[in-house]
Amino acid sequence: MRVIGGIYGGRLLKTPPDNKIRPTSDRLRETLFNIIAPLIDDETRFLDLCAGTGAVGIEAISRGVGFVTFVDRSKRSCALIEENLDKLAIPESQTEVVGFSAENFAGREHPVGWDIVYFDPPYDSDYMPVMLEFGGRPELLREGGVVIVEHHSKTPMRETIGNLRRWRLLKQGETTLSFYENA
Repeated sequence: MRVIGGIYGGRLLKTPPDNKIRPTSDRLRETLFNIIAPLIDDETRFLDLCAGTGAVGIEAISRGVGFVTFVDRSKRSCALIEENLDKLAIPESQTEVVGFSAENFAGREHPVGWDIVYFDPPYDSDYMPVMLEFGGRPELLREGGVVIVEHHSKTPMRETIGNLRRWRLLKQGETTLSFYENA
């Protein structure tokens, strides 16, 4: 797996030796960042929720995002993310790695929200508890922010969830990205 574009473009990332993590494909990451590129600058706060290898959040940093929060419940994944950040010499001032489940993290108080949230849980997960937090707590998403959910194409996502409204649906093979914004 590699970083697709930006300042770290072409650099290889470490991947886990087992297949317990389903990394977002290079093709899908490229498409995702082509869509969200207008939302990215050095003030952008990005949340990589269920981060796995950290590839999506690292891609965000590579493309100019100012700060990324990586969240994963697995200690192994958090260690792998730290290894990838160190391998690329990404400054610690641009990142934080948090070892919580998505539900636990989303349910906590956060002094500052995010501009872009990328939520990529295991496909057999119940997405709704986390989505209801983002849909019911506007402070988690900054003005003009988006929540992007990666899910299996056979798993339908609601058009609206609390204050969130889906504005785009992108299918690529068996994977779909649902893009939400505050209604």
